This record gives sequence, C-alpha cells and structure tokens, in this order.
Amino acid sequence: MYSLLLAFFSIFSQSFSGSFSKNEDVLALPDTNRIHVPIGGNSWIQNGKTEKISETGLSDWTNTESILQTYVRFAKIGKINLSLKASCETGKSKIRILVAGKSREIELLGIEKIYDLGSWEINQTGYLKLSVQGISKSGKEFGKLNEWILGGNAIDEKAAFVKDNAGNFFYWGRRGPSVHLNYPIPTDENVEWFYNEVTVPEKQDVIGSYFMANGFGEGYFGMQVNSAKERRILFSVWSPFQTDDPKSIPKDKQIVMLKKGIDVYTGEFGNEGSGGQSYLKYNWKAGITYKFLLQGKPSGDSTTTYTAYFFTPEKAEWKLIASFKRPKTQTYLKKLHSFLENFIPETGNQTRKVYFGKQWIRTASGTWTELNQAKFSADATARKGYRLDYAGGKEKNYFYLKNCGFFNEFTMIGDSFTRESSGEAPKINFEKLP
Repeated sequence: MYSLLLAFFSIFSQSFSGSFSKNEDVLALPDTNRIHVPIGGNSWIQNGKTEKISETGLSDWTNTESILQTYVRFAKIGKINLSLKASCETGKSKIRILVAGKSREIELLGIEKIYDLGSWEINQTGYLKLSVQGISKSGKEFGKLNEWILGGNAIDEKAAFVKDNAGNFFYWGRRGPSVHLNYPIPTDENVEWFYNEVTVPEKQDVIGSYFMANGFGEGYFGMQVNSAKERRILFSVWSPFQTDDPKSIPKDKQIVMLKKGIDVYTGEFGNEGSGGQSYLKYNWKAGITYKFLLQGKPSGDSTTTYTAYFFTPEKAEWKLIASFKRPKTQTYLKKLHSFLENFIPETGNQTRKVYFGKQWIRTASGTWTELNQAKFSADATARKGYRLDYAGGKEKNYFYLKNCGFFNEFTMIGDSFTRESSGEAPKINFEKLP
C-alpha cells in the first residue's frame, strides 16, 4: 500500500511540474506563505521586438533573444518554491528560467496551467530578478505568461511587488516611484521668486525622466528626457478646476497664457490634473548645471501670475519660457519642492539620479533667503510598498533624488536633511528679464 501511494504521488508530481533539465529531485518546502506576483505589473522585456506586457501578462512572445525580467524584493533569506502560470496553445515550447544565478528549463504545452519550478535558495535580501528566455518552439509563440507563484520560508509580509491592478497600479508600478524634496519656507513672508540649480549626473539621463526643479502649490517647472532625440524645458500650471480633461474646464477657470519665449510651445495638458502647459525643446546635457527661476505674484484681480525663466549656459542669459495667469487665485509662492519621476513605464527598470543645489527665495520686498533644508517624500507607489527602489538625501553640499532600477537601499519617507549654506545669493538683474 505504501509503495502504491509513493507511485501515485510520483505520477501526480510529474504531471504537475513540467520537465526540468536538472534539479528534478528538489523537494518542495511547505508553503506557509505564498504570494502571487503578476507579470503585468512587475516585468520588463530586455531585447524586446514583438513582445507585449499587458494586464494579463506577457504575449506575442516570438523572439529567442527577448528576456522577460520580473522583480520581487525580499526582506528574508531562505528557500522559495517557485511556480509559473503559463500556457502554450499554438504548439510546444521550451523555455529557460534564470533565478539567483541558476537556471532550469521546462516545456510549455496546452492551455494555461501552473508549472512547478522547484526550490531555490535566496541568500541575500533585497531585489531578486526572475528571468525567462525562449529556447525553441514548434508554434508561432513560445507561449503566454501570467504570473509567478512563490512560497517557502523566504516569503513574508514584507515581500515587495505590485500586488494587483486596482487603481491602475500596473501602470504606476511599472513607471516606478516618484520622489520629492519639500523645502520649508518662512510662513510670514511673501515669497515672490524661487531659484534652483539642477545637475543630472552623466548616464543618469534616462528616457522618461522628469527632473523637476521648481515645484509650487499650483504647478511645476523642470527638464525632461522625452525620447532619444528630444529633451524639453517644461513649465505647467494647474487649473483650479479639478479634472483630467482640459476641455471640460469652465472658461472662468481656464489658465490664460500671457506671454511666451521664442520657440516655446504653449497649450493644455491633462491626465494628472489639467491646466496650461509650455515647453521649449532644448538639448540639455547630463553633467552640466542648469538654473531655474520662477515668479509667483498676485495680479490684483483675483488671479495670480506665474512666470518661468531658464538660464541657457551657452548664451549666458535668462530665457523666458512662459507666463500664465491662474484665475480664482491670490497667493505668492508656497509649497516649494523638487521631484524626480519617470513617465514612461518601459523605462521603469532603469535607475536615474539628480542633484539640486543652491535653493534660494526672494520676497516681494527684495530680500534673498537661502533654503538649506529639505524633507523627503514619495508617491503612492512607494507608500503602498509596491516599489522600494527610491532614495533622497544630501551628498557633499547638494540634495539629491534617485529612483527606479531596483536598487536595494531606500530612504525613509519623512526624513529631513540639511546642507551647508553657500551664503552667496544669485546675481540676477530682474529689470532685464525678458
């Protein structure tokens, strides 16, 4: 009877697990903890051509050079039981799984089912990359991959990954966490001007990055990497009317463009609030420090005017980006901040970093004050614990922000930092600003 039970268990295990090229005799660990890691919200394609990552996972997988890479962060070391929910309905395929420096091969065949990949040793905490590559196939595709299933004693409640698509978090999770530096300012002063300097280190200018220098309560001003061939200096002001559709804003709550610089585009933006937008296509370069200057001043008619200037090093002069009037608003500059975000999900697996130095404010009465303190914060992707690859702080005499790319260290949200004061206010001839 005991032998019959063993034989039955062996047949059942083989039918469930697929085929391994090695390590077929690895014993599974008891799964007191188990997590399901959706491929749609935690994965990227290296060397991709036709492949697509969507809410349902990986599809259109035809290229042998393409590698699916999924990331999960572990807070414990130990062993994991690894399984993959997949299908191959157009034939039969062989794929290779690479985890923690070791690989195994399985065959995919038929409708969606769970393939047991055995036990794997995890000997360090932090992010772990789960990779899959196609080896051979008899049909059109290698198959479709839906999710990883992980169990074992290395799994606990602190394992970090995008758990589901509620709130469109597959999109936000693949974009990666946005991080911010908030600069405390005097509450009893009318702050009219905000000056900041930005330096992106070489090789940190990843496509999809927005290195936002001069943020304020009603908008933001900084520089972007929009594509391999295009970069922008971007300045936007939100409408007081809350909507993601700019066309739905009532006329009395629309942002009004007062003036703009040469070669500057102005229009509307949506999707993350709505309002007036302007940008200059400008080929800024990593390793060079750029200067940003923002004015915010009540106009005297229940509106506030915001004007942005960018200093071009090659001409050594301030260039007007745009000036916008915001209705239903009477305020000087408040809630000053900088941030770093990635706006292209396909580059959310690449690290980027930026330095901010010499933050100064100037009051309506003409008094300069240096801002040498900053408080770190992050967006909902970070606060939910879906992504923990974010950092900020002080290096040398600069504040910095860093995100994406699945590095292991992270900064506690709410931490504050102080840099040494430079003591030298910006030299700006305000009368000659365009």
